[in-house]
Amino acid sequence: MKSNGLSKKLLSSLDHFIPDRRIRMTRVAEKNIKAAITAVGGYVPEDVLTNADLEQMVDTSDEWITTRTGIKERRILKDPTKATSYMAIQAAEKVLTKSQTAAADIDMLILATITPDMKVAATAAKVATDIGAFNAFAFDLQAACSGFLYGMSVAAAKIEAGHAKKILVVGADKMSSIVDYTDRTTCIIFGDGAGAVLMEASTNGYGREDDYLRSNGVGQAYLNIKAGGSLHPTTEETLAKGWDAIYQDGKTVFKYAVSEMAGAAQKVMERNGLTPQNLDYIIAHQANKRILDATQKRVQVGTNQLLTNIQHYGNTTAATLPLLLRDYEAHFKTGDRLLFTAFGGGFTWGASYYTWAYSLK
Repeated sequence: MKSNGLSKKLLSSLDHFIPDRRIRMTRVAEKNIKAAITAVGGYVPEDVLTNADLEQMVDTSDEWITTRTGIKERRILKDPTKATSYMAIQAAEKVLTKSQTAAADIDMLILATITPDMKVAATAAKVATDIGAFNAFAFDLQAACSGFLYGMSVAAAKIEAGHAKKILVVGADKMSSIVDYTDRTTCIIFGDGAGAVLMEASTNGYGREDDYLRSNGVGQAYLNIKAGGSLHPTTEETLAKGWDAIYQDGKTVFKYAVSEMAGAAQKVMERNGLTPQNLDYIIAHQANKRILDATQKRVQVGTNQLLTNIQHYGNTTAATLPLLLRDYEAHFKTGDRLLFTAFGGGFTWGASYYTWAYSLK
């Protein structure tokens, strides 16, 4: 009798766990969810900084810049009252409008940036609030030029786990705010801009297939802003030394960028049965034309497969990948195989493989 009573009590207590068991069963069923990019948008400022303009500012020339970087012009957000959040908001709102998505339906907003409006206060929170995404939680993600790639991976994981339905991933940087326009090694490279994508659960089986992300702290010495952090707080001395502007050791960064971008791309291609022949497009971080050309040669794809717009915008850091998607969106067809690859300060790098989920035509 005691045994039967104990069994009844045990069975009764298990009733409280039945909902949890159903949740776990649902989660298992949701493992087949695939995260897809369902809309893209972007924004670049109106003001153009050409190579001819830079010739008047530093010892350089259009031929020198074009030969080494492939850049002809870049966009600059000149209004001192407008910051990274302004561009991010423009890009995010374009995505919402194009996809006919209500801002209140956004569950999460990730802002990839190295130029937040201010320290401590997350710029992503301002962006989410200003676009009306009051039900979203938002945060900044700092992985330099790999930031957008990392952000897509985080968003895809949340969607595939069933934790979110609609996520905005934004890449935005006001690089002009951290560039020394007397330093010809960096001021010719960077521009301002923002891009964004909406990510949702796929409805047709296309979406995120794989990604491979890596980092190596050795890069801290070769691409950085030395001051402004806890190691070297901003002082009159750091300002005098120029430590509050971006610095890079070009040769070392070039070597690592080519090796790691191409290596990550090849890794993802190998484990997904991708070849130069069945790959449709490579969406590569727009660092400079030489890095892009070297990456193309190592991955052995054709010039028509490697998409570029660096000539128009320069290196917009976290915004390069979504701006590429924005500029070439009309070229993509449902089922196209896209390989993303990026490299940034830290060092950070990686590659992602997506099958494109929609066609505009």
